[in-house]
Amino acid sequence: MTPPSRTTSEGARTSLLSQGWCVCLLALVSCLLWGSAIPCIKLGYEFLAIDTSDVPSVMLFAGMRFMLAGAIALAATGIGRRRLPRVPRSSWHKVAKLALAQTIVQYVFFYIGVANAPGVRGSIINGSSTFFAILVAALVFHQERLDARKVFGCAVGFTGVVLANLTGGDLGGTMTFTGEGFILIASVSSAVSAALIHIFAQDDDPVALSGWQFVVGGTVLTCIGLVLGGQFGQIDPRGIGMLAYLACVSGVAYSLWSLLLKHNPTSRVVIYEFSLPIFGVVLSSLLLGEANSLPWYQTALALLLVAAGIVVVNLPNQKDRLSPLPAPRRRL
Repeated sequence: MTPPSRTTSEGARTSLLSQGWCVCLLALVSCLLWGSAIPCIKLGYEFLAIDTSDVPSVMLFAGMRFMLAGAIALAATGIGRRRLPRVPRSSWHKVAKLALAQTIVQYVFFYIGVANAPGVRGSIINGSSTFFAILVAALVFHQERLDARKVFGCAVGFTGVVLANLTGGDLGGTMTFTGEGFILIASVSSAVSAALIHIFAQDDDPVALSGWQFVVGGTVLTCIGLVLGGQFGQIDPRGIGMLAYLACVSGVAYSLWSLLLKHNPTSRVVIYEFSLPIFGVVLSSLLLGEANSLPWYQTALALLLVAAGIVVVNLPNQKDRLSPLPAPRRRL
């Protein structure tokens, strides 16, 4: 009896990763992990005595986290193999572009922006990254069609994000380029990285790409932090533990995310990012003991709007079935 071919097994895996329930499960697991990173980063800063306004030290923390995340992702994928997952020499430009968009530009601008913008406005602007991801995929890279259904679903989900952040914080005042402007740049950079991984993963192992881009991007962030004088105020085993956990979060969540982006339209995956603020609020309450200032009905309504937005974007579209888009462009 002839054993199943590689093509057959690859096709079965592709089919599984394109199933609605599988996309929902893995996307929500990724967002839950990323949501847990929010309170754990705060705990890491506390245990290592890092002032959140000390950008170089924050960059050092982030760089070490992402370097370790890449090493963990590559080591986990290499279990059962005799060598770490490799990226062909001809594809290293893809690693560099992903590292620049996903790790270096996004987090440099994000951390500086957060330090210079009110928390509520920053959270709402950061929540717009899902919008940007769908717009970039449709209008810049032509990976899918931008129709009224997707726009409406994004609007509904974004309303949930805004509602989850209406806690009486500062929504007034003057917006600054180094504050809200930098967070906006970080959101656009995140959107570009989602489109790039969808394209690059068609020809290369998405887990290998994500692992190596974390190593490259984390190394750059670590060097930036060290050159600018970043340091840990103290070395605490709990802080090192948090750093290790955050590395696992990045390695696992982004690897799952990359696999989903390889086998699905960008909009079908990134719409789940609207659940991040909900997970962040709940987990911050549980892990940090932060009181949730939102009434229960406001939290429930925000969650309902986010879920509705996800459902609307994932509704089947008969027009797309009849006239599929061409394969993603690979010359980047």
